Amino acid sequence: MSGTAKNKRVATSEPAVSVQFATGTASLPSRACFLRWAEAALKRRAHITLRVVNAREARALNKRYRRRDYATNVLTFVYADQRPLAGDIAICAPVVRREARAQRVSLAAHYAHLTVHGVLHLQGYDHVLTRDAARMEGLEARILKKLGYGNPYHAELKAKK
Repeated sequence: MSGTAKNKRVATSEPAVSVQFATGTASLPSRACFLRWAEAALKRRAHITLRVVNAREARALNKRYRRRDYATNVLTFVYADQRPLAGDIAICAPVVRREARAQRVSLAAHYAHLTVHGVLHLQGYDHVLTRDAARMEGLEARILKKLGYGNPYHAELKAKK
């Protein structure tokens, strides 16, 4: 992903996470929050660009790369499934805000969840098969608990009742 968004690269040996804000949405978590969430989910060296986008950019990315004509909450693009891992994660701010309200969870908790979710996808985790989904969701819940957040899947079930 490219653009003129504000960009900051962490000066650590591992992992290297760059956070970009490409939306005018208010009340976004800080770069430090996104870095902490991404690093909590990383189990190997990586070069990641995490970009918070508006609905228009999320829809365009989803349509171009996934052939789905709508803005989705998070998209993950793996560029090098080797060492170090390289990829981009796009998180759609308006979708995250709408989902957090609907699920009755804090905005920070939902951003943390989607950041962890995207980073796990970069590392090869998937949720297409039920068995793989259970494994990925369990790992997400454990990581989020260590970060001080509740299980996002329990929150979603609660909100649907």
